[in-house]
Amino acid sequence: MSRTELPDSGPGSIAQAAPRLGAFLIDVVASALVAGLFTAPELPRNRSLLVFAVAYFAFTLLVQQTLGMKLLGLRVVRVDAPVAVGAWRAAVRTLGVVLLIPAILRDSTGRALHDRLTQTAVVRTA
Repeated sequence: MSRTELPDSGPGSIAQAAPRLGAFLIDVVASALVAGLFTAPELPRNRSLLVFAVAYFAFTLLVQQTLGMKLLGLRVVRVDAPVAVGAWRAAVRTLGVVLLIPAILRDSTGRALHDRLTQTAVVRTA
């Protein structure tokens, strides 16, 4: 599958920035809540970042979508082949999201820097 084979709109099209941001925020809150379960009554502090990174990597690797992506109808696909994302791509994507800057830098097609580095895209499922 190449960029030219992705539809311009509807299922399978590149996700816009707003739903991607919404999915990220859902994942951040969910990670903080999970981390809080282990640190209560204290705040989780940076432990929530660890939970976020582990969950983002694991869910991207195993099911190609995080909780936030699932709730907002998004998923990660490879644009170079119709196969699963794979471990190294999931790891690079996770690092890009944790560092934020690669996730913010987007090209004219709507793909972020970490998407381009890993030949992936976040697409709509509905």
